[in-house]
Amino acid sequence: MTIDRTRLSELTAREQERFVAEHPKSQAAHEASTHLFGKVPMTWMMKHAMSFPIYLEGARGATITDIDGITYADFALGDTAAMAGHSPAATVRAVQERFGELGGATAMLPTEDAEWVGAELTRRFRASRWSFALTATDANRWAIRLARAVTGRSKILFNSYCYHGTVDESLIVATPDGPASRPGNVGAPCDVTETSRVAEFNDLEALEKELAQGDVAMVVMEPALTNIGIVLPDEGYLEGVRELTRRHDVLLLIDETHTISAGPCGAIGYYDLHPDIVVIGKSIGGGIPAAAYGVSAEFSESVLGRTDLDIIDMGGVGGTMAGNALSMAAARATLEEVLTDEAFAHMIGLADRFAAGVREIFARHDLPWSVSQLGARTEYRFSEVPPSNGTEAAAWHDQELDDYFHLYLANRGILLTPFHNMALMCPDTTAEQVEAHLQHFAAAVAELVAG
Repeated sequence: MTIDRTRLSELTAREQERFVAEHPKSQAAHEASTHLFGKVPMTWMMKHAMSFPIYLEGARGATITDIDGITYADFALGDTAAMAGHSPAATVRAVQERFGELGGATAMLPTEDAEWVGAELTRRFRASRWSFALTATDANRWAIRLARAVTGRSKILFNSYCYHGTVDESLIVATPDGPASRPGNVGAPCDVTETSRVAEFNDLEALEKELAQGDVAMVVMEPALTNIGIVLPDEGYLEGVRELTRRHDVLLLIDETHTISAGPCGAIGYYDLHPDIVVIGKSIGGGIPAAAYGVSAEFSESVLGRTDLDIIDMGGVGGTMAGNALSMAAARATLEEVLTDEAFAHMIGLADRFAAGVREIFARHDLPWSVSQLGARTEYRFSEVPPSNGTEAAAWHDQELDDYFHLYLANRGILLTPFHNMALMCPDTTAEQVEAHLQHFAAAVAELVAG
């Protein structure tokens, strides 16, 4: 069906007025901001459908409270950073003990917690040797440097519209005229085509063509695209990527930072993947900055045995805060007691209900829209079928519809991920919160299609 854009604009304006009226303290805080770049702590906080951002008072579990005293069911969960829930009790206890009772969060010394976390990451993601960072961006950057050092090749291959943090090399897209810098790329140090190659997700023919050039050190990929919305792999695609990388003697890095939503062992466990390098971030710290990259024992030994590589001083990753005692204590508690097999079963079950309910609403109104799900993460799209690659996903983006639904739901106590119509479940998410979303989403759709 065709959406009446005039009605959509009127409904969005109505919701914007309601939002402003109900958030005087957030508005005042934003208007008073004069010392922040973009009036927010980080410029990505400008990405929201509202006239100004909601200001946080506190959060616990799957619920957020803003400074106007309004509570929300939080399905954004820090874009995976709070997938364990806000301030999970086990993580809070570990952080309090490490930072308060024991002290020494930044002593530049290892702790036994780090070995436990490494062993647990091996159990879940197969890589046998781990090193830590504060963000997945840092972990990806260091892994790329290692890949170039080991292979002697200069280029890294990415999928179009992938997301691996602010890694310079990753900001490349495929276009009808060939590879190009991703639109909006800020301050690129050089033409990204000098450092990178690109192939569309789910396109093995394009991947083989690029790898055949002989200059690719490593393929860096998410096993399902997530930051351009969820784009799931076609049957046989991930197996094909592994076969092609081995045939061309190219390393394969799987970035599980978002796709850990697939299950307790992430997409690596769900799809039975065997990468050379694994990166994980955000979720493992339970809200405390933590990330890691893992390699095989053989890869580790090949690097450590090189006398020409400075991997201790200036060649190190992340600075003095990487692998700090506080992050390791938080990661151990989060992985051991919060993001358990039982927790994932609960989370995925709720995501199943969320996805089924949205599909039923679309069917009820004969809307040509679709739903994608990756374990505990679900997204609805304004396209008849889910996209098969990042370029399709970008082309089908509809900002006006996004803004309407985000505003409508926020005004009724439901927060989605601000970048997409995406919902993530955590161990504290409840069936009642999922049903509340479905109730309000159904009402938003009914108002939009009325008449």
